[in-house]
This record gives sequence, C-alpha cells and structure tokens, in this order.
Amino acid sequence: MSGLPSWPEGHDKLILDSTDSTLSEAQRRFAQGVTRPLWILALTQTAARGRRGRPWSMPPGNFATTLILPTRDRPDQLALRSFIASLALFDACALATGRTEGLTLKWPNDVLLNGGKLAGILLESLTSGGQIAAASIGIGVNLATAPDAGEVEARALRPVALMEAGASPAPEDFLALLAPAFARYEQQFTTYGFAPIRTEWLNRAAHLGDVITARTGTDETTGTFETIDEAGRLILTTAQGRQAIAAADIFF
Repeated sequence: MSGLPSWPEGHDKLILDSTDSTLSEAQRRFAQGVTRPLWILALTQTAARGRRGRPWSMPPGNFATTLILPTRDRPDQLALRSFIASLALFDACALATGRTEGLTLKWPNDVLLNGGKLAGILLESLTSGGQIAAASIGIGVNLATAPDAGEVEARALRPVALMEAGASPAPEDFLALLAPAFARYEQQFTTYGFAPIRTEWLNRAAHLGDVITARTGTDETTGTFETIDEAGRLILTTAQGRQAIAAADIFF
C-alpha cells in the first residue's frame, strides 16, 4: 500500500514469521522487560486463542497482533481499551478499503462487516510485583480469508474477510494503519477520559436501538440496546427495567 501514515512516536514493533500466540508472546516479552508500547505481529500462529479460551482460526494472509501497553491504570480503566482498539480497527479498515459502509462495532469488542464478524479483540492484564503494569491487547482480523462457518460456535455471526469490501492488505501494511489510529485514540482517552471515546463508539455501534440478547453463562437477558454507560457496560431496556451488563456474549 502507498501513502501509509507515520509510525507513532515512542512505539516499538516486532514482526515474527511464526509464534504460538501473540498473546503468549506478549507475556514472555513483557517478562523480559518492556517499558513502552510494543506491537507484536505474527504472520503465522500455531495456537491462537480468543475470548474465554476459545480457539481462533488464522488462515494464511490474515492478521494477528498483540499490543503491550504499559499502564498502571485500574482494571476498570484498563478494560476500556477494548473500545479504543475497536475504534482504531474501524478506522484502519476504512483506510484500507476506502469506505465505511458496512463497518460497525459489536459490543464489547468485535468489528463487523456487512453483519459478519471481521475482527475480534481480547484484552488481558500483565502484572509486575503483584500489580497491573500493562494491558495486553490481542487483535485478530480476517484480511484475506474467513474461517469456515463450521469452525464457529452455534448462533455466532458468520465470519467474513476484509476482501469482501474489496481490499486485502498485507499484515504489515494493516499494522501500519492500525498503530497510528490506536495511538490517536489512546491520547484522546488519557487526555479527556472515556466520554469522547464512548460517543465515537456509539456512532458506530451495531444494532443500537434494536432488541438483542446478552448471554452470560446459562443466563440470557433480552432487551432494547439503549446505550453503553460511562463504565462501558451494555445498557438494555427490558420488561424488568433498565439493566447494566458488564460482560456477555451478544446475539442479534
């Protein structure tokens, strides 16, 4: 790709031909000493994982990265980085394709294209001396191809690839779009707090105002997707009243 943005100042990157998982690689690298943001990109993963320990399929040509973001923020503030990552992914996809049509954000941490799952985010904390010392933000994007529908769980959205929007950048080029976008939103967050991030995210939210279902374990809550609150919780209006949900799988 031509005309790539400048790499964000003060950020490092590491490109690997192969690793087991960029999240696991981040744990190992952090243990060796990381003092400023480090993007780890792997062209192949042999043991990729998603939310709740689920496997993450990575066909050749797709994108897998983890950002080590040193921070002493509280866990609730650290968790809000998933919204920053979502916005950065949205912008990177828009730059890669030259369009925003069909791109939406699914609470809490997925990017959709034409209603299918294009990208996922997994956020973990890294500790030092028993204290949170960094966020580990794992990101997977179907750039070239999407996994077969049979590889995802029942009721999950169909997987889609960015190629469906007419673009399939090299993973290194996509990282060059993503990292500056994340740095911009991170600066906004550290300067102004979550409020502007929340507004930007809601402007891109999938099925806002629609009836959706939130599943936590064996419990399900169905209601109208009203908003997300100042803590990033999903707000549903149900027959029993307004409910705030901190973590769940969402079904449309």
